[in-house]
Amino acid sequence: MKINAGVSSISSRLRALFVPSRTARSAPATVANRSSNESPTVRILGTHGVPAAYGGFETAAENVALYLRDAGWRVVVYCQVDSSRVWEEDEWRRIHRVMIPVQRDGWLGTSAFDLLSIRHASKHRDVCLTFGYNTAIFNTLQRFRRIPNVINMDGIEWSRARWGPMKQGILYANERIACVVGNRLIADHPRIEEYLARKAPRRKISTITYGAHSVLSAPVEPVRERGLVPGQYLTLICRPIPENLILELVRGFSAKRRGVALVIFGEYRSDDPYHQEVLAAASDEVRFVGAVYDPGEVAALRFHSCGYLHGHTVGGTNPSLVEAMAAGNPVVAHDNEYNRWVAGSGALYFRTSEEAATAIGELLENRELRSALSLASRKRHAEEFTWEHVAGQYDELLKQLLPPAERALLDGRSKHHGNGKDAEDD
Repeated sequence: MKINAGVSSISSRLRALFVPSRTARSAPATVANRSSNESPTVRILGTHGVPAAYGGFETAAENVALYLRDAGWRVVVYCQVDSSRVWEEDEWRRIHRVMIPVQRDGWLGTSAFDLLSIRHASKHRDVCLTFGYNTAIFNTLQRFRRIPNVINMDGIEWSRARWGPMKQGILYANERIACVVGNRLIADHPRIEEYLARKAPRRKISTITYGAHSVLSAPVEPVRERGLVPGQYLTLICRPIPENLILELVRGFSAKRRGVALVIFGEYRSDDPYHQEVLAAASDEVRFVGAVYDPGEVAALRFHSCGYLHGHTVGGTNPSLVEAMAAGNPVVAHDNEYNRWVAGSGALYFRTSEEAATAIGELLENRELRSALSLASRKRHAEEFTWEHVAGQYDELLKQLLPPAERALLDGRSKHHGNGKDAEDD
């Protein structure tokens, strides 16, 4: 495949986005002189906003924002809302939110939201933290106005076959732009840092992973309500696409009677050939429970499972794998350099359906092995993937872009950097 296929058609699409629609009302912003004891501001862009309701980036943005708030920053988060709402600003858990309605759906709607967010943020001189490079061409505005911008580069998103040649070309072009215009680049995995170092100076790249809160207890009601027995099922949680090797894991699990259930999250449609292939390969011990959005319910289902199956083959640090480790799950994971660095000795590894079948059998038949893998998962999570550790690295990186006086102001504050909770959590 020629990766730049379709890039020639990008300019006309982007030109339309640079001109906001007549109904998109941009709130006026003024730049005030900051007093000597006023908190420095960080503006978080590139996600749907807070509270998190979509996925890994939103969860990361929420937890980083809460940590930065407690570390003394004034935090502003840009939030994409339905076009029926009006442009407004409010406070959520002492985080300032800029609510931006957009009229387009899908990728074009997200691009329009990113453009409006960047235009608003660029009226100020505050440090920006941008999650994702999908619309990095718009970040040239911050670079032009000398506004410091830290960009989380996600995984090698353009390489995912599911996008098709045109979107892959757009993503590839924006990745290259981000490597130029970002003042600092965040890789979520050491291998991603190595990849980015071929496109940008290594001095501007840092590895900061995703995090997860430890799950040390959870109610059993969400488990029993789904007809499951605590400790008598495995989980598989991912987007239902071929690169996540769901079919191989289902075939491996279904190769023989297991005496436990395999609980698969996500929507599997009758009009999707891959989904139908997965459904056809599943034994009667496989349970498809649909999409589960409530974080508490997901945490409970993870915590009471006897293991987690992880087939992701691309990208860097996967949030679902980190969350499984935080719940103490023993893991069966695809054998690649991304998963091995994240899960370490907390997982058994496979490459084929046959190897998956063997690994699943070993996990289910050996209680001592499960206990050892569970302890290793928790240890690895505590070493690298707590939100306090992850968000603390964001804090230190962002402070590097502040003037010395503002950096000293934050360093001199002895605030409690807990788990991001405040009185509204109780």
